[in-house]
Amino acid sequence: MITKYFYITLFLILIRLAPVAGQGGFVIPARVQQVDIPFDFVNNFIIVNLVINNTLTLRMIFDTGAEHTILSKREISDVLNVPYEREFRLMGADLKTEIVAYLARKIRFDVPNVTCTAPAEDILILQEDYFRFEEYAGVSVHGILSAKSFANYIFKINYQKKVISLYNRNEFPGPDARYKKVPVQIYRNKIYLNTKASFQQGTQSNVKLLLDTGAALPLLFFTNTDTLVQPPGNALKTNIGMGLGGYLEGYIGRTEGLDIGSFHQKGIVTYFQEIDTTQDPSALNGRNGLIGNMMLNRFQIIIDYSNSSMWFSPSNKFEEKYVFDRSGMTLIAGGKHLNKISVLAIIPGSPA
Repeated sequence: MITKYFYITLFLILIRLAPVAGQGGFVIPARVQQVDIPFDFVNNFIIVNLVINNTLTLRMIFDTGAEHTILSKREISDVLNVPYEREFRLMGADLKTEIVAYLARKIRFDVPNVTCTAPAEDILILQEDYFRFEEYAGVSVHGILSAKSFANYIFKINYQKKVISLYNRNEFPGPDARYKKVPVQIYRNKIYLNTKASFQQGTQSNVKLLLDTGAALPLLFFTNTDTLVQPPGNALKTNIGMGLGGYLEGYIGRTEGLDIGSFHQKGIVTYFQEIDTTQDPSALNGRNGLIGNMMLNRFQIIIDYSNSSMWFSPSNKFEEKYVFDRSGMTLIAGGKHLNKISVLAIIPGSPA
């Protein structure tokens, strides 16, 4: 693992592609109850293997925080002679930096050894590999698979078994008694939770959080979206991730508590980031931050996009304390084979 926690803000790319939207999505046999899609859980990312256009096997990060499926390795689409229909100028998650991407239509994806196919997906292909996942997150991947690709079905994420199960709606048995339904909002294919967070000295604030399986951290807040959403006095300054404009600085501390429906988490390792809300604030959809995989993996999760419904069942990790790397050093991998380790940043006053 390159760093204990890392937040790559490119997962939050803000794209206006209304004309692109199509039904699409993965398809499973009509008369089966479910199919199970295995995944690898690497450095707190969900990695799914997919075959593109019956040719190459790709490794994609499964991301509920991404509106569109994105291929970050243009050389793959070039080798496959994929035609590019349109060019887009996109704004990154820092709301400042512009990148270039191309629209490709009717791309086929298959899940290896599973009867599950997306016969005609519209995807974005980046002009350059802005993500650089391998270097900054220690994860070898080719892009992002938007969770909306499974929206035709009810699906369950089982972090312990490392399986995403897709259920035909007419065959879905329904959540068992261990699951609790949690009200969520779905907007532009992203899932939002309205809840309460507890901060220092007993202060509480109503917050709106993106549920983001593409973020390898527990919790992140945007500090300038609410006067009460501020890092605690003992928070440490740190690099919290990689944005299109370079490294992003912020703070790491703890949030006293957060509710997910009737479930409560406490002492949560939290990143605090200040963003420029003057740059198209509507793109944030009023959110104060996000919940990432390092909290979500304490549950089994069922998602029903069509009915804006979500169920949570605590796993055996639910009661574990949140811990973080106290070394104060952030490392990155480089070189052709990612075998050269460099120091990205050192927190002032830390043991490093």
